[in-house]
Amino acid sequence: MPTDLIANMLGSWSSEVNIASTALKTALVILMAVILGCERSRNRHAAGLRTLIVLSIGSMFAGIGDVYFITVLHVGFSFLSSAVIIGISIITANTIIFSSKNQIMGLTTSVGGWTMSIISAMLGFGLYTAALIGFAALMIGLLAFSKMEMYIKNKSNHFEIHLELKARNSLQEFISAAREFGLKIDNLELNPAYANSGLSVYTVKFTVVGKELRKKSHNEIIEALGTLDCVYYLEKLG
Repeated sequence: MPTDLIANMLGSWSSEVNIASTALKTALVILMAVILGCERSRNRHAAGLRTLIVLSIGSMFAGIGDVYFITVLHVGFSFLSSAVIIGISIITANTIIFSSKNQIMGLTTSVGGWTMSIISAMLGFGLYTAALIGFAALMIGLLAFSKMEMYIKNKSNHFEIHLELKARNSLQEFISAAREFGLKIDNLELNPAYANSGLSVYTVKFTVVGKELRKKSHNEIIEALGTLDCVYYLEKLG
């Protein structure tokens, strides 16, 4: 008898490899992939709707295949699911890129796709309850905690900016002004992507050390730095 709560309610057929259970699992995994894909696409992230649907279906059928191999052919381990999850780990890792502003992009989407592949494989195994709870937790992590993460970041004494100066000899002027504001420069890197643009472009990491400045938000600090004559453009990273 199936041990999964939802499988128990549906009946033993839902945990077996048959047309009805396969159709149910396919419908569920597509629905979950559509929800996750819409959330990622709405926020203009790399992996969109179709990508996550294909990824999830592949992982689910790997789980179904492993159920068949284990129960019918008596294979001792889940080699299809393992291979698929490892493969997806490699694929999603390759979607993580650095922008021209030295900012990491695609990390959350990559991890979300990898997590969705595990959830889909669990559904393929017939673990409906665990898969649905895992998917709910995934969506809560993506949706409910984004504002909390932003709040924590804005309250931090550390932040990073993309800085474009009007001329290379303006760097010392900017550093002096930042120190007067109450900022400590932890790291400053010249961005080679803008080598022939006529601008001096840097990625700068700050620590807020001034007592009065700690009461200000990152946006207020950046707005103040943007008023300097030597600054062409700047924006917060992360």
